[in-house]
Amino acid sequence: MLKHTDIWRAIDRLAAQHGLSASGLARRAGLDPTTFNKSKRTTSDGKLRWPSTESISKVLDATGASLSEFVSLVGDGAGTSPLQRVPVIGYAQAGAAGYFDDAGFPAGSGWDELLFPSLGDPHAYALEISGDSMEPVYRDGDTIIVSPAAQIRRNDRVVVRTRGGEVMAKQLIRETATKIELLSINRSHPDRSIPLADVAWMARIIWASQ
Repeated sequence: MLKHTDIWRAIDRLAAQHGLSASGLARRAGLDPTTFNKSKRTTSDGKLRWPSTESISKVLDATGASLSEFVSLVGDGAGTSPLQRVPVIGYAQAGAAGYFDDAGFPAGSGWDELLFPSLGDPHAYALEISGDSMEPVYRDGDTIIVSPAAQIRRNDRVVVRTRGGEVMAKQLIRETATKIELLSINRSHPDRSIPLADVAWMARIIWASQ
């Protein structure tokens, strides 16, 4: 018998295959971003809520997956790679207080989750891009995975948070004993030079859905 949890598990796994959260998958399919939220999978009185066949059809069309591929994601045994639960928030939210600790690790509430093949970094997190400020490299709806444990080298794309709370995704051009120099991904925005004393943390972008 097909179970309620089976269908929702398949949707989560399909999203993970494309580096998306459930809300990111809904957005890509042209649905309301909250369509697949965990809070909407049951009603307030505990009644099970199933995804509609129309919404499933739209996500299959948006991802290029066939119905048989979707069905293969149903059940406890689907998939062969170990998956990791990766916390995810919108890029625009990342500068708000309470989402990161002093080490740059995800903290507090308000994070969603996506399933992703194991990254080897338990503190890895994802940011969902909105708007066009980082085009053409990252577009509205893209998801970037950030690893605080990853070694950072020159020319890596990084996420930087300043002690003033500003969060930015840039390309690291140079790091000296006193400052970091960052190249803007969108060339209509200025490059940045930031004193190390003003940098709260910096982490490397290791993957992006594009």
